[in-house]
Amino acid sequence: MSSITVIVVDDHDLLREGVSGCLAAFDDIDVVGEASSGNAAIEGVAELHPDVVVIDLVMPGLDGVSTIRHLRGDDPAIGIVALSSFSERDRVRAAIDAGANCYMVKSVDADSLARAVRSAAAGQSSFSPEATKALTETPAVDLTAALTTRELEIAGLIAEGRTNAEIADRLDLSIFTVKNHVSSILMKLQVQTRTEAASVIFRSQAGESRD
Repeated sequence: MSSITVIVVDDHDLLREGVSGCLAAFDDIDVVGEASSGNAAIEGVAELHPDVVVIDLVMPGLDGVSTIRHLRGDDPAIGIVALSSFSERDRVRAAIDAGANCYMVKSVDADSLARAVRSAAAGQSSFSPEATKALTETPAVDLTAALTTRELEIAGLIAEGRTNAEIADRLDLSIFTVKNHVSSILMKLQVQTRTEAASVIFRSQAGESRD
């Protein structure tokens, strides 16, 4: 089994090296590069094509959220773990909306950070307890406002319990495209699993029925 390749981005040398060292201790994770700025991260990703980028949000120049948005635009399949000292709702939402798969606070332990990297590499979402708490304080999601037309279509099939393969077959899409849409839906609905997504969708549909 090949290792998950990672680039670590942080403008503070000691923090960046500390994160790199923690991740390098895991046999299935290979830290292939580091960057001290958003622009350097974009260049490093273009050169090294890592599976996952672990990125600080507060950096001079091109900040973490803007960098995440750029990276996601260049490569919809790349895994992105936002790593921050802050867990305010708006900051967490900004990172997720920009395209981060996962959001971890810097007090996270090494095992949890490694799990987040693995989740991001698999196109899945993961949040530290602080980030999850911040997200639960977010008002209920309006599906029509939050999701695109295609995402609404796929969300309905997720609620029916359809697998990615079944959705791809139903909508005549590739598995890769469906996975990307599902990841986007999970992030926008502020959930980590398809089961949680289905619950949010059902609640939203029930609310619409009452209206």
